[in-house]
Amino acid sequence: MGRMRLLSNVINSASGQVEGFCIIKSVQLKLNVKGAEYLDFMLADADGEINAKLWDYQSTVHGTYSAGEIIKIRGTINVYRDQEQLKIDRIRKMNDSDEVDISTIVAEPPIDGELLYKALYDFAGTFDDPDIATLTRYLLAANKDRIAKYPAALRLHHAHKGGLVFHTHTMLEVAKKMVEVYSPIYPELSSDLVYAGVILHDIAKTTELDVGPLGLATAYSPEGQLLGHITMGVNMIELAAMELGIPNEKAMLLAHILLSHHGVPEFGSPKPPMFPEAEIVSTVDTLDAKLYEMFDVLASVQIGGFSDRQWALDNRLLYRHGHGIVKSEDEGAEL
Repeated sequence: MGRMRLLSNVINSASGQVEGFCIIKSVQLKLNVKGAEYLDFMLADADGEINAKLWDYQSTVHGTYSAGEIIKIRGTINVYRDQEQLKIDRIRKMNDSDEVDISTIVAEPPIDGELLYKALYDFAGTFDDPDIATLTRYLLAANKDRIAKYPAALRLHHAHKGGLVFHTHTMLEVAKKMVEVYSPIYPELSSDLVYAGVILHDIAKTTELDVGPLGLATAYSPEGQLLGHITMGVNMIELAAMELGIPNEKAMLLAHILLSHHGVPEFGSPKPPMFPEAEIVSTVDTLDAKLYEMFDVLASVQIGGFSDRQWALDNRLLYRHGHGIVKSEDEGAEL
């Protein structure tokens, strides 16, 4: 993720001390090697997230904290195992007298989630196959509020409010271009399967994640931990198909797209894509996730510089070349 906004509020640049408001994404009470208690946080704001430690924790002194709460912290940035880590020196909960702009803490999607949801629902109504259209719209309608507001992940790509619908919408736009190119070459390609697969591929994120009122995931639900969104998504398709009387083969094809959209067993898919439409969905999903992560990381890298190694991107260093950045007219630069 990009560097948190609070990290730009430097109190002492020599010591790396910082101060600001953020949200608790997760918090655990742990013991250090000497048996003393400490709190292990994952903190976030609109620009990113960071692991933080409150050492020598005493509940009577520091208070108690839960995922989803907004807090104000002061601390020092250290580097541990090539990753930035925040050592918390002072901490308190946000109170009514604090004038905090929530948009600095919770990132909003570039486009309103309700509008994106409506675009997905309306588009599903244009499918040539009425069964696939009915099944897709049924599942969209059953999960409307969560689809429009939920993030796409606990961490990493599109882990912001409305990230699920934004990720799905972006994938769909890319998939439309691929279908446009490949349909004349391969007339048997089913655009309905591609589009329905894209729209439904992460449908069970709506039950996999525990999401707070600010639209950020704070944990996996018990079902999410035990089953995962791929298995739950397949179950949702099968149950909806039975209720709607959708032919078994069509439900099976959509179920396979969900089963295979992570591509390989290491990433959670029990089956690889076994027909072209499934391959397109898997490819577009991987592309959109990786591009999001790349641009998110590079946003905090100086032009001409490299990022830290990114474990979510095969431990790669990323380079920010700067080409394509539009400068202001005052600087007189072009694309």
